[in-house]
Amino acid sequence: MRSILKELFGWIIYIIIIVGFAYLIITFVGQRTQVSGSSMETTLSDGDQLIVDKISYRFRDPKRYDIVVFPYQYERNTYYIKRIIGLPGETVQIVDGYVYINGEQLNENYGNEVMKEAGMAAEPVTLGEDEYFVLGDNRNNSQDSRAANVGVIHRRDLLGRAWIRIWPFDKFGVIRHE
Repeated sequence: MRSILKELFGWIIYIIIIVGFAYLIITFVGQRTQVSGSSMETTLSDGDQLIVDKISYRFRDPKRYDIVVFPYQYERNTYYIKRIIGLPGETVQIVDGYVYINGEQLNENYGNEVMKEAGMAAEPVTLGEDEYFVLGDNRNNSQDSRAANVGVIHRRDLLGRAWIRIWPFDKFGVIRHE
């Protein structure tokens, strides 16, 4: 009887340690998320399952073209995934469907097509010291920094950086940001 209780106690301690370790990983290191919608086509597709790296921005600043995850401010437990286009201190504007940073056209090819709507970026948007301008890769089918309900993203709101696609298995791997 004593050996059974000892064995049971050992298993309970083991389970508590595993649950605690999983909690620490999910809270501070990485988190699974699912892409919903087509705003990041063709880079990410509806239904893709990702692991978000929550630790790297503790040691470095986000970079242009990083694919980031952040909460949607008007709906609990809803997260957006977009690409960083504008960095702190820069002025972003969309003219004739193309992105301009500090008056110079951004040479990038993530957008599937020329943007039809500039939204609030039709006028220059100057970013504060902790603000980022984000766009979906499917530019004409994306709610992003051009829309007033999303706007610019503050650094403190960045949950993390898209890191690994774990589903579907045929697309499994590290997500390229540049």
